[in-house]
Amino acid sequence: MGVGGGRRGPPGLEALKLRASECIEAAAERLGALSREIWAAPELAYEEHGAHRALTRFFGREAPDPPGPCGRTTCWTPPSGPNGRRRPGSGAPAAGLPLRVRRAAGLGHACGHNLIAEVGAAAPGAEGGLETLREAAPPVQIIVLGTPAEEDGGGKIDLIEAGAFNHLDVVFMAHPSQENAAYLPDVAEHDVTVKYHGKTSHAAAYPWEGVNALDAAVLAYNNLSVLRQQMKPTWRVHGIIKDGGVKPNIIPSHAELVYYLRAPSMKELSTLTKKAEDCFRAAALATGCSVELIGGAHDYYNVLPNRSLAKAYVENGEKQGIEFISDDSVLNGLSGSTDFGNVTFVVPGIHPYFYIGSDALNHTEEYTVAAGSQEAQFYTLRTAKTLAMTALDVIFKPGLLERVREDFKLQLQKEEFLNATREDTPAVA
Repeated sequence: MGVGGGRRGPPGLEALKLRASECIEAAAERLGALSREIWAAPELAYEEHGAHRALTRFFGREAPDPPGPCGRTTCWTPPSGPNGRRRPGSGAPAAGLPLRVRRAAGLGHACGHNLIAEVGAAAPGAEGGLETLREAAPPVQIIVLGTPAEEDGGGKIDLIEAGAFNHLDVVFMAHPSQENAAYLPDVAEHDVTVKYHGKTSHAAAYPWEGVNALDAAVLAYNNLSVLRQQMKPTWRVHGIIKDGGVKPNIIPSHAELVYYLRAPSMKELSTLTKKAEDCFRAAALATGCSVELIGGAHDYYNVLPNRSLAKAYVENGEKQGIEFISDDSVLNGLSGSTDFGNVTFVVPGIHPYFYIGSDALNHTEEYTVAAGSQEAQFYTLRTAKTLAMTALDVIFKPGLLERVREDFKLQLQKEEFLNATREDTPAVA
Protein backbone atom coordinates (compact mmCIF):
# COMPACT_ATOMS: atom_id res chain seq x y z
CA MET A 1 0.00 0.00 0.00
CA GLY A 2 1.28 3.44 -0.73
CA VAL A 3 0.64 6.41 1.45
CA GLY A 4 1.97 9.95 1.60
CA GLY A 5 3.11 10.46 5.18
CA GLY A 6 3.03 13.49 7.42
CA ARG A 7 -0.63 14.38 6.93
CA ARG A 8 -2.62 15.52 9.88
CA GLY A 9 -5.06 12.86 10.93
CA PRO A 10 -8.59 14.12 10.29
CA PRO A 11 -10.97 14.17 13.24
CA GLY A 12 -13.11 11.65 11.39
CA LEU A 13 -10.59 8.80 11.36
CA GLU A 14 -12.59 6.68 13.81
CA ALA A 15 -15.73 7.42 11.80
CA LEU A 16 -13.94 6.20 8.66
CA LYS A 17 -12.96 3.00 10.47
CA LEU A 18 -16.56 2.46 11.52
CA ARG A 19 -17.68 3.02 7.96
CA ALA A 20 -15.15 0.46 6.70
CA SER A 21 -16.44 -2.08 9.20
CA GLU A 22 -20.04 -1.41 8.17
CA CYS A 23 -19.18 -1.85 4.48
CA ILE A 24 -17.57 -5.22 5.14
CA GLU A 25 -20.48 -6.35 7.29
CA ALA A 26 -22.95 -5.30 4.61
CA ALA A 27 -21.07 -7.46 2.10
CA ALA A 28 -20.87 -10.49 4.41
CA GLU A 29 -23.25 -12.67 2.38
CA ARG A 30 -21.48 -11.92 -0.90
CA LEU A 31 -18.05 -12.48 0.64
CA GLY A 32 -19.16 -15.74 2.23
CA ALA A 33 -20.48 -16.96 -1.12
CA LEU A 34 -17.11 -16.15 -2.74
CA SER A 35 -15.25 -18.10 -0.06
CA ARG A 36 -17.57 -21.12 -0.36
CA GLU A 37 -17.26 -21.18 -4.14
CA ILE A 38 -13.46 -21.29 -3.91
CA TRP A 39 -13.50 -23.81 -1.05
CA ALA A 40 -15.85 -26.19 -2.89
CA ALA A 41 -13.56 -26.57 -5.91
CA PRO A 42 -9.93 -26.70 -4.74
CA GLU A 43 -7.20 -26.38 -7.36
CA LEU A 44 -3.45 -26.96 -7.50
CA ALA A 45 -0.65 -24.43 -8.01
CA TYR A 46 -0.93 -22.36 -11.21
CA GLU A 47 -4.16 -24.20 -12.04
CA GLU A 48 -6.49 -21.97 -10.00
CA HIS A 49 -8.70 -21.13 -12.98
CA GLY A 50 -12.02 -21.52 -11.16
CA ALA A 51 -10.86 -19.32 -8.29
CA HIS A 52 -9.52 -16.85 -10.84
CA ARG A 53 -12.92 -16.61 -12.50
CA ALA A 54 -14.71 -16.28 -9.15
CA LEU A 55 -12.47 -13.46 -7.97
CA THR A 56 -12.50 -11.52 -11.22
CA ARG A 57 -16.31 -11.76 -11.28
CA PHE A 58 -16.34 -10.50 -7.71
CA PHE A 59 -14.45 -7.41 -8.82
CA GLY A 60 -16.83 -6.84 -11.70
CA ARG A 61 -15.07 -8.07 -14.80
CA GLU A 62 -14.64 -11.21 -16.84
CA ALA A 63 -11.48 -13.23 -16.33
CA PRO A 64 -9.02 -12.37 -19.11
CA ASP A 65 -7.54 -15.09 -21.29
CA PRO A 66 -4.02 -13.61 -21.67
CA PRO A 67 -1.43 -14.19 -18.95
CA GLY A 68 -1.37 -11.72 -16.06
CA PRO A 69 1.52 -9.50 -14.98
CA CYS A 70 3.64 -12.46 -13.88
CA GLY A 71 3.14 -14.39 -17.12
CA ARG A 72 0.59 -16.82 -15.65
CA THR A 73 -3.11 -16.97 -16.50
CA THR A 74 -4.05 -17.17 -12.80
CA CYS A 75 -1.95 -14.14 -11.83
CA TRP A 76 -3.74 -10.81 -12.14
CA THR A 77 -4.38 -7.25 -11.07
CA PRO A 78 -8.05 -6.19 -11.16
CA PRO A 79 -9.29 -2.61 -11.55
CA SER A 80 -8.48 -0.49 -8.51
CA GLY A 81 -9.28 2.94 -7.13
CA PRO A 82 -11.07 4.74 -5.70
CA ASN A 83 -10.32 8.45 -5.94
CA GLY A 84 -7.47 8.94 -8.34
CA ARG A 85 -4.79 6.79 -9.90
CA ARG A 86 -1.38 6.82 -8.27
CA ARG A 87 1.50 7.57 -10.61
CA PRO A 88 5.07 6.67 -9.69
CA GLY A 89 6.54 9.59 -7.79
CA SER A 90 3.17 11.29 -7.35
CA GLY A 91 3.23 10.96 -3.56
CA ALA A 92 -0.32 9.61 -3.52
CA PRO A 93 -1.01 6.45 -1.47
CA ALA A 94 -0.90 2.97 -2.99
CA ALA A 95 -1.83 -0.19 -1.10
CA GLY A 96 -1.25 -3.78 -2.19
CA LEU A 97 -3.39 -6.66 -1.05
CA PRO A 98 -2.47 -10.17 -2.29
CA LEU A 99 -5.22 -12.73 -2.79
CA ARG A 100 -3.94 -16.28 -2.72
CA VAL A 101 -5.74 -19.50 -3.47
CA ARG A 102 -4.18 -22.92 -3.64
CA ARG A 103 -5.14 -26.24 -2.12
CA ALA A 104 -2.91 -28.76 -0.39
CA ALA A 105 -2.60 -31.84 -2.60
CA GLY A 106 -5.14 -34.45 -1.56
CA LEU A 107 -6.63 -32.35 1.24
CA GLY A 108 -8.55 -29.50 -0.38
CA HIS A 109 -8.26 -26.07 1.27
CA ALA A 110 -6.44 -27.46 4.29
CA CYS A 111 -4.69 -24.16 4.97
CA GLY A 112 -7.76 -21.95 4.53
CA HIS A 113 -6.63 -20.13 1.40
CA ASN A 114 -10.26 -19.55 0.48
CA LEU A 115 -10.42 -17.39 3.62
CA ILE A 116 -7.24 -15.53 2.62
CA ALA A 117 -8.95 -14.65 -0.66
CA GLU A 118 -12.04 -13.52 1.24
CA VAL A 119 -10.00 -11.26 3.53
CA GLY A 120 -8.27 -9.82 0.48
CA ALA A 121 -11.58 -9.12 -1.20
CA ALA A 122 -13.08 -7.57 1.93
CA ALA A 123 -10.32 -5.53 3.50
CA PRO A 124 -8.41 -2.46 2.25
CA GLY A 125 -8.74 -3.36 -1.40
CA ALA A 126 -12.45 -4.01 -1.81
CA GLU A 127 -15.72 -3.66 0.01
CA GLY A 128 -14.32 -1.90 3.08
CA GLY A 129 -11.51 0.17 1.66
CA LEU A 130 -12.96 1.38 -1.61
CA GLU A 131 -16.26 2.52 -0.16
CA THR A 132 -14.58 4.24 2.76
CA LEU A 133 -11.89 6.00 0.78
CA ARG A 134 -14.44 7.59 -1.53
CA GLU A 135 -15.22 9.73 1.50
CA ALA A 136 -11.56 10.51 2.23
CA ALA A 137 -9.54 13.51 1.13
CA PRO A 138 -6.14 12.10 0.03
CA PRO A 139 -5.99 10.30 -3.32
CA VAL A 140 -5.33 6.65 -2.52
CA GLN A 141 -4.81 3.77 -4.90
CA ILE A 142 -5.70 0.26 -3.77
CA ILE A 143 -4.16 -2.58 -5.79
CA VAL A 144 -5.54 -6.09 -5.32
CA LEU A 145 -3.14 -8.71 -6.65
CA GLY A 146 -4.12 -12.24 -7.66
CA THR A 147 -1.19 -14.36 -6.48
CA PRO A 148 -1.30 -18.08 -7.33
CA ALA A 149 0.85 -20.98 -6.16
CA GLU A 150 1.71 -19.68 -2.68
CA GLU A 151 3.00 -23.04 -1.42
CA ASP A 152 4.40 -24.53 -4.60
CA GLY A 153 6.10 -22.22 -7.06
CA GLY A 154 5.70 -18.79 -5.50
CA GLY A 155 3.25 -16.61 -7.42
CA LYS A 156 4.20 -13.53 -5.41
CA ILE A 157 7.84 -14.02 -6.41
CA ASP A 158 6.75 -14.12 -10.06
CA LEU A 159 4.97 -10.81 -9.43
CA ILE A 160 8.04 -9.33 -7.73
CA GLU A 161 10.13 -10.21 -10.78
CA ALA A 162 7.48 -8.61 -13.01
CA GLY A 163 7.68 -5.38 -10.99
CA ALA A 164 4.16 -5.55 -9.56
CA PHE A 165 5.31 -4.36 -6.11
CA ASN A 166 7.65 -1.61 -7.29
CA HIS A 167 5.42 1.37 -6.51
CA LEU A 168 3.60 0.10 -3.43
CA ASP A 169 4.16 1.55 0.03
CA VAL A 170 2.63 -1.15 2.24
CA VAL A 171 1.24 -4.65 1.58
CA PHE A 172 -1.39 -6.44 3.69
CA MET A 173 -2.63 -10.01 3.92
CA ALA A 174 -3.73 -12.44 6.66
CA HIS A 175 -3.52 -16.22 7.10
CA PRO A 176 -5.82 -18.64 9.02
CA SER A 177 -4.33 -20.42 12.02
CA GLN A 178 -5.16 -21.73 15.53
CA GLU A 179 -4.52 -18.37 17.21
CA ASN A 180 -4.45 -14.64 16.60
CA ALA A 181 -1.02 -13.06 16.12
CA ALA A 182 0.10 -9.91 14.37
CA TYR A 183 3.32 -11.75 13.50
CA LEU A 184 4.61 -15.29 13.56
CA PRO A 185 8.15 -16.22 12.46
CA ASP A 186 7.54 -17.68 8.99
CA VAL A 187 10.89 -19.13 8.02
CA ALA A 188 13.04 -19.22 4.89
CA GLU A 189 12.74 -22.33 2.72
CA HIS A 190 14.74 -24.06 -0.02
CA ASP A 191 13.25 -27.01 -1.90
CA VAL A 192 15.47 -29.58 -3.55
CA THR A 193 14.83 -32.63 -5.73
CA VAL A 194 17.58 -35.25 -5.48
CA LYS A 195 17.96 -37.73 -8.34
CA TYR A 196 20.31 -40.73 -8.10
CA HIS A 197 21.37 -42.60 -11.21
CA GLY A 198 22.79 -46.13 -11.00
CA LYS A 199 22.71 -49.23 -13.16
CA THR A 200 20.03 -51.89 -13.56
CA SER A 201 20.82 -55.57 -13.06
CA HIS A 202 19.08 -58.77 -11.97
CA ALA A 203 19.03 -58.61 -8.19
CA ALA A 204 19.43 -62.41 -7.76
CA ALA A 205 21.52 -63.53 -10.74
CA TYR A 206 23.93 -60.60 -11.28
CA PRO A 207 23.73 -58.21 -8.32
CA TRP A 208 27.42 -57.30 -8.68
CA GLU A 209 26.69 -55.78 -12.08
CA GLY A 210 24.22 -53.29 -10.63
CA VAL A 211 24.62 -49.86 -9.05
CA ASN A 212 21.74 -49.43 -6.62
CA ALA A 213 20.17 -45.97 -6.75
CA LEU A 214 17.71 -46.89 -4.00
CA ASP A 215 20.62 -47.62 -1.67
CA ALA A 216 21.87 -44.10 -2.33
CA ALA A 217 18.44 -42.65 -1.50
CA VAL A 218 18.24 -44.64 1.74
CA LEU A 219 21.75 -43.59 2.72
CA ALA A 220 20.88 -39.94 2.02
CA TYR A 221 17.77 -40.26 4.19
CA ASN A 222 19.85 -41.73 7.00
CA ASN A 223 22.62 -39.16 6.55
CA LEU A 224 20.11 -36.40 7.15
CA SER A 225 18.74 -38.21 10.20
CA VAL A 226 22.27 -38.26 11.65
CA LEU A 227 22.71 -34.58 10.75
CA ARG A 228 19.71 -33.72 12.94
CA GLN A 229 21.88 -34.25 16.04
CA GLN A 230 23.91 -31.18 15.05
CA MET A 231 21.03 -29.10 13.71
CA LYS A 232 19.82 -25.97 15.49
CA PRO A 233 16.39 -26.37 17.15
CA THR A 234 14.97 -23.81 14.71
CA TRP A 235 16.09 -25.71 11.58
CA ARG A 236 13.71 -28.05 9.80
CA VAL A 237 14.48 -30.79 7.24
CA HIS A 238 11.72 -33.02 5.89
CA GLY A 239 11.35 -35.08 2.77
CA ILE A 240 10.11 -38.18 1.00
CA ILE A 241 11.48 -40.90 -1.26
CA LYS A 242 9.44 -40.25 -4.39
CA ASP A 243 10.81 -43.06 -6.55
CA GLY A 244 12.63 -46.19 -5.35
CA GLY A 245 12.50 -48.67 -8.19
CA VAL A 246 10.09 -50.84 -10.17
CA LYS A 247 10.30 -54.45 -8.89
CA PRO A 248 12.17 -56.15 -6.04
CA ASN A 249 14.20 -58.38 -8.38
CA ILE A 250 15.49 -55.42 -10.44
CA ILE A 251 18.24 -53.31 -8.92
CA PRO A 252 16.93 -49.75 -9.23
CA SER A 253 18.85 -47.57 -11.66
CA HIS A 254 16.94 -44.48 -10.56
CA ALA A 255 15.75 -43.12 -7.22
CA GLU A 256 14.40 -39.71 -6.32
CA LEU A 257 13.88 -37.74 -3.12
CA VAL A 258 12.17 -34.40 -2.53
CA TYR A 259 13.25 -32.36 0.50
CA TYR A 260 12.23 -29.06 2.07
CA LEU A 261 14.90 -27.25 4.07
CA ARG A 262 13.89 -24.42 6.42
CA ALA A 263 15.67 -21.96 8.71
CA PRO A 264 14.81 -18.65 10.40
CA SER A 265 16.90 -16.55 7.98
CA MET A 266 18.41 -16.78 4.52
CA LYS A 267 21.87 -16.76 6.09
CA GLU A 268 21.10 -19.84 8.19
CA LEU A 269 19.29 -21.48 5.30
CA SER A 270 22.43 -21.20 3.20
CA THR A 271 24.39 -23.01 5.93
CA LEU A 272 21.77 -25.73 6.30
CA THR A 273 21.53 -26.23 2.54
CA LYS A 274 25.29 -26.78 2.27
CA LYS A 275 25.17 -29.45 5.02
CA ALA A 276 22.20 -31.21 3.38
CA GLU A 277 23.83 -31.20 -0.05
CA ASP A 278 26.95 -32.78 1.48
CA CYS A 279 24.72 -35.57 2.81
CA PHE A 280 23.21 -36.14 -0.63
CA ARG A 281 26.59 -36.22 -2.36
CA ALA A 282 28.11 -38.52 0.27
CA ALA A 283 25.40 -41.10 -0.44
CA ALA A 284 26.25 -40.99 -4.14
CA LEU A 285 29.94 -41.46 -3.43
CA ALA A 286 29.32 -44.42 -1.12
CA THR A 287 27.17 -46.30 -3.65
CA GLY A 288 28.88 -45.35 -6.91
CA CYS A 289 25.83 -43.48 -8.20
CA SER A 290 25.74 -40.08 -9.82
CA VAL A 291 23.47 -37.44 -8.33
CA GLU A 292 21.54 -34.39 -9.53
CA LEU A 293 20.55 -31.69 -7.04
CA ILE A 294 17.78 -29.58 -8.55
CA GLY A 295 16.63 -26.56 -6.58
CA GLY A 296 13.05 -25.30 -6.61
CA ALA A 297 11.97 -22.47 -8.89
CA HIS A 298 12.26 -19.97 -6.03
CA ASP A 299 13.62 -19.85 -2.51
CA TYR A 300 11.15 -18.48 0.01
CA TYR A 301 12.53 -15.76 2.28
CA ASN A 302 11.61 -15.40 5.94
CA VAL A 303 8.88 -12.86 6.71
CA LEU A 304 10.35 -9.62 8.05
CA PRO A 305 8.35 -8.22 10.97
CA ASN A 306 7.28 -4.58 11.01
CA ARG A 307 6.82 -3.33 14.55
CA SER A 308 4.82 -0.21 13.66
CA LEU A 309 2.37 -2.07 11.42
CA ALA A 310 1.98 -4.86 13.98
CA LYS A 311 1.29 -2.36 16.77
CA ALA A 312 -1.42 -0.65 14.74
CA TYR A 313 -2.95 -4.00 13.80
CA VAL A 314 -3.07 -5.18 17.43
CA GLU A 315 -4.62 -1.92 18.61
CA ASN A 316 -7.36 -2.16 16.00
CA GLY A 317 -7.85 -5.89 16.58
CA GLU A 318 -8.28 -5.52 20.31
CA LYS A 319 -11.04 -3.00 19.67
CA GLN A 320 -12.72 -5.74 17.58
CA GLY A 321 -12.45 -8.18 20.49
CA ILE A 322 -9.46 -10.14 19.16
CA GLU A 323 -7.31 -11.77 21.84
CA PHE A 324 -3.72 -12.06 20.67
CA ILE A 325 -1.17 -14.60 21.85
CA SER A 326 1.65 -13.30 24.08
CA ASP A 327 4.95 -11.97 22.77
CA ASP A 328 6.73 -14.92 24.39
CA SER A 329 4.59 -17.35 22.40
CA VAL A 330 5.49 -15.51 19.20
CA LEU A 331 9.23 -15.47 19.92
CA ASN A 332 9.34 -19.12 20.95
CA GLY A 333 7.17 -20.40 18.14
CA LEU A 334 7.81 -21.29 14.51
CA SER A 335 5.50 -21.24 11.55
CA GLY A 336 5.73 -22.48 8.00
CA SER A 337 7.06 -20.70 4.93
CA THR A 338 5.36 -18.33 2.52
CA ASP A 339 6.25 -16.38 -0.60
CA PHE A 340 4.95 -13.32 1.25
CA GLY A 341 8.35 -13.38 2.95
CA ASN A 342 9.95 -12.36 -0.36
CA VAL A 343 7.49 -9.48 -0.59
CA THR A 344 8.59 -8.17 2.82
CA PHE A 345 12.14 -7.78 1.47
CA VAL A 346 10.77 -5.46 -1.25
CA VAL A 347 8.07 -3.42 0.52
CA PRO A 348 6.90 -3.10 4.15
CA GLY A 349 4.14 -5.58 4.88
CA ILE A 350 2.11 -7.35 7.52
CA HIS A 351 1.11 -11.03 7.53
CA PRO A 352 -0.99 -11.64 10.67
CA TYR A 353 -2.54 -14.97 11.59
CA PHE A 354 -6.14 -15.36 12.67
CA TYR A 355 -8.19 -17.95 14.55
CA ILE A 356 -11.15 -19.40 12.60
CA GLY A 357 -13.09 -21.08 15.41
CA SER A 358 -11.30 -24.43 15.36
CA ASP A 359 -8.30 -25.95 17.12
CA ALA A 360 -7.60 -28.26 14.17
CA LEU A 361 -4.10 -28.03 12.73
CA ASN A 362 -3.36 -26.66 9.28
CA HIS A 363 -2.82 -29.19 6.47
CA THR A 364 -5.24 -31.71 7.96
CA GLU A 365 -8.65 -32.92 6.84
CA GLU A 366 -10.17 -31.35 9.96
CA TYR A 367 -8.82 -27.93 9.01
CA THR A 368 -10.25 -28.30 5.52
CA VAL A 369 -13.70 -28.72 7.07
CA ALA A 370 -13.16 -25.79 9.43
CA ALA A 371 -12.06 -23.48 6.60
CA GLY A 372 -15.36 -24.09 4.82
CA SER A 373 -17.57 -23.72 7.88
CA GLN A 374 -19.98 -20.91 8.60
CA GLU A 375 -18.30 -20.39 11.98
CA ALA A 376 -15.10 -19.31 10.25
CA GLN A 377 -16.92 -16.40 8.61
CA PHE A 378 -17.19 -14.32 11.80
CA TYR A 379 -13.45 -14.52 12.44
CA THR A 380 -12.53 -13.94 8.81
CA LEU A 381 -14.61 -10.77 8.49
CA ARG A 382 -13.32 -9.53 11.86
CA THR A 383 -9.79 -9.87 10.51
CA ALA A 384 -10.71 -8.06 7.30
CA LYS A 385 -12.12 -5.19 9.33
CA THR A 386 -8.94 -5.00 11.38
CA LEU A 387 -6.76 -4.86 8.26
CA ALA A 388 -8.98 -2.14 6.75
CA MET A 389 -8.70 -0.09 9.93
CA THR A 390 -4.92 -0.55 9.98
CA ALA A 391 -4.73 0.67 6.38
CA LEU A 392 -6.66 3.79 7.36
CA ASP A 393 -4.20 4.40 10.20
CA VAL A 394 -1.29 4.23 7.75
CA ILE A 395 -3.03 6.69 5.44
CA PHE A 396 -4.16 9.23 8.00
CA LYS A 397 -2.12 8.99 11.21
CA PRO A 398 0.71 11.54 11.18
CA GLY A 399 4.12 9.98 10.89
CA LEU A 400 2.98 6.34 10.87
CA LEU A 401 4.08 5.61 7.32
CA GLU A 402 7.51 7.08 8.06
CA ARG A 403 7.85 4.80 11.09
CA VAL A 404 6.75 1.81 9.01
CA ARG A 405 9.41 2.61 6.42
CA GLU A 406 12.08 3.05 9.08
CA ASP A 407 11.20 -0.33 10.63
CA PHE A 408 11.49 -1.87 7.18
CA LYS A 409 14.98 -0.43 6.65
CA LEU A 410 16.17 -1.59 10.08
CA GLN A 411 14.95 -5.13 9.46
CA LEU A 412 16.77 -5.30 6.13
CA GLN A 413 19.97 -4.12 7.81
CA LYS A 414 19.65 -6.76 10.54
CA GLU A 415 18.96 -9.57 8.14
CA GLU A 416 22.52 -9.98 6.82
CA PHE A 417 21.01 -11.23 3.61
CA LEU A 418 23.28 -13.66 1.77
CA ASN A 419 21.02 -15.19 -0.84
CA ALA A 420 23.01 -13.69 -3.71
CA THR A 421 25.90 -16.04 -2.95
CA ARG A 422 23.87 -19.18 -3.70
CA GLU A 423 23.26 -20.68 -7.12
CA ASP A 424 19.80 -22.06 -7.87
CA THR A 425 20.80 -23.85 -11.08
CA PRO A 426 20.90 -27.67 -11.07
CA ALA A 427 24.15 -29.15 -9.83
CA VAL A 428 25.47 -32.52 -10.96
CA ALA A 429 28.05 -34.54 -9.05
